[in-house]
Amino acid sequence: MDFDPATLRYDAGGLIPAVAQDHATGEVLMVAWMNAEAVARTLATGEVTYFSRSRGELWVKGRTSGHRQRLVEFRLDCDRDSLLVVLAQTGPACHTGARSCFFTAVRAGAEVAAPEPATPEPAAPRPAGARRGQARPARAGSKG
Repeated sequence: MDFDPATLRYDAGGLIPAVAQDHATGEVLMVAWMNAEAVARTLATGEVTYFSRSRGELWVKGRTSGHRQRLVEFRLDCDRDSLLVVLAQTGPACHTGARSCFFTAVRAGAEVAAPEPATPEPAAPRPAGARRGQARPARAGSKG
């Protein structure tokens, strides 16, 4: 089936949110907006193109800064009202010069600089010989 950008569910202003994700690391780099023309140009050229709400015009990411985004894969969510743009990023994605726009976290009720995502607690080690995806045995005294 051929894809038609008109089949996406845009907001009242004709825009749809687009999450930019680094193809190599899975890191979310930024969120921006696209209209049907930005979607079509991105797919046609491989250069990720957004719609600038402040300027009211199309914007090819990195055209002036050199911090380009090359399309790797274009995904739509199940409701067709949000996009995931998997891409190869050259240089920082954020206009502040940071690699990602998501460098502030709220931890324990305070805003903190967060260059790296919070590290989850390490998982309990798997028993010898167990493979990934196999259930771990219940701990003594648990209702496992």
